[in-house]
Amino acid sequence: MSALPVDVSPAASYDGIDAMLADARARLDRISARAAFQELIAADGLLVDIRPAAQRAADGEVDPALPVLVVERNVLEWRFDPRSDAALPQAGFGTRVIVLCQEGYTSSLAAESLQRLGIGRATDVVGGFAAWRAAGMPVA
Repeated sequence: MSALPVDVSPAASYDGIDAMLADARARLDRISARAAFQELIAADGLLVDIRPAAQRAADGEVDPALPVLVVERNVLEWRFDPRSDAALPQAGFGTRVIVLCQEGYTSSLAAESLQRLGIGRATDVVGGFAAWRAAGMPVA
């Protein structure tokens, strides 16, 4: 068995998911649903709904008339890493990616993962789609 390269550090470990989530959120400048909508209509940010199709069908979705991307969580990093063969045309290290999940938990972990890939302006919506709907933002 070969030794690990010297520059590889062990993965962080946490005392539960709450600690992991708090650590991720400490690196994010999370935004409200209204702020996400304003960035979206001003073309300053790219709203990315990471919820699975069944959840979008059951709970609704951001109005498709808006420029929202649906990229399910299981492929998010591959679609937004500019170095990936599967990257979307919008992928870029300077891209403002605003991640949306149902309640704002998974999206925090996903946005922090994008930051680790070098997409430093990635963030998420506080409260997720539930907050988007509650704030009266356009839904379908």
